[in-house]
Amino acid sequence: MIRITTLAAASLLAFGGAAHAIGGDLSSLPEALELQVGTGDNGFGMEPSEFQMQTGQAYRLKVQAVGWHECNWQAPRFFQNAWLRKIEAGNMEIKVAQLNELEMDADGEVELFFVPIRPGTYSFGCRGLEDRGMTGTFVVQ
Repeated sequence: MIRITTLAAASLLAFGGAAHAIGGDLSSLPEALELQVGTGDNGFGMEPSEFQMQTGQAYRLKVQAVGWHECNWQAPRFFQNAWLRKIEAGNMEIKVAQLNELEMDADGEVELFFVPIRPGTYSFGCRGLEDRGMTGTFVVQ
């Protein structure tokens, strides 16, 4: 049996049955973030190594490969707990439900558009190069 509370029923009547987010469109006006991969004299740095985020806030993360080492950048637990809206690379827009890995062979950049949906601390980094300092964290409140 389905029960609708008085407040929910009043909301349905007031908005004609359409669902409306209290804060509006969560994907609009994303906050811009930048991550550089391959920084430092040895090319094994990441800047910054930590991002502070809020659940429900839209973000646009530009990931730039600036070093000379190959990096298979991944953040599996983070992207399991975020809504990935799209990926932009070059003149392409890619719409996917899940991101496993970004393989960066040379200089280049990609932009990820997402909304974190679950609080937590999630690691990111270049697979196999974590012990060389190519790691960081997303802290979601």
